[in-house]
Amino acid sequence: MSAKARARRSNFLIDVCLFFICLALLLPLIMLIANGFKTPAEMLVWPPTILPRNPTLENFVTVFTETPLLRWMFNSLAFATLSMIAIVATSALAGYVVAKFPFRSINVIFILFLTTAIIPFEVYMIPLYFQVKALGALNSITGLLIGYLVMSFGIFLIRQNVIASIPDELLEAARIDGAGEFWIFRHIVVPLLRGPLAALAVLAFFQAWTAFAWPIITLTRKTSFTIEVGLANFQSAYTVELSLLSAASAAVMVPSVLAFVLLRRNFVEGIAASGMKE
Repeated sequence: MSAKARARRSNFLIDVCLFFICLALLLPLIMLIANGFKTPAEMLVWPPTILPRNPTLENFVTVFTETPLLRWMFNSLAFATLSMIAIVATSALAGYVVAKFPFRSINVIFILFLTTAIIPFEVYMIPLYFQVKALGALNSITGLLIGYLVMSFGIFLIRQNVIASIPDELLEAARIDGAGEFWIFRHIVVPLLRGPLAALAVLAFFQAWTAFAWPIITLTRKTSFTIEVGLANFQSAYTVELSLLSAASAAVMVPSVLAFVLLRRNFVEGIAASGMKE
């Protein structure tokens, strides 16, 4: 067998394996969407059906008319968007400073900051809660944002991309021409980091959109719930309304899926560039 034939056979086997892996990953998602169109009785059928036998929109109508789902989605969207903006801004500034102003103290701070990434959020969640309570920021977007303003991985991601894609000679040329540091950052650094910043924006948006532990302890009013906390209300002490929960879950996936579809190219490019060596 020639080398070309062996390569073709190898690629075919890889494609087959990837197809089944993708199918296994997509099957739960397909079942979730399909369950939103099933009646409560069909949800209890065994063995379970993948596609609904008698599709109905009643679950979606009930979810949007009898629960404040749109309000929860708006709260999550506002929270995720503001958190995304804050994380992109802080990561861009900090990553650029750490990469291009390598003072010893800055490097030490950067290393210490990265070590916080291994500490679970639940460890310092309660002290942070008391701080938010002391500020009177419970049941508000401000209280939620206090825990989601900075991302240590975001700073690392931008630092790696600044080192890999922005030469020192370009910055020095701008300084010789009389450009200030903020002008250099705004007009040179940020445009060259468009891809990595878009990737970071997707990560930051998903992090806030799917947040559950922090919102559930800072939000007590039903109208201030985020979508993850709101979905938990479909589970009572004794039962779980599976059909309504599936319909609501399928509906709230739309914003996050759209965000990823629109920025998927930049997301992949930005993550790949973060692994480049200096």
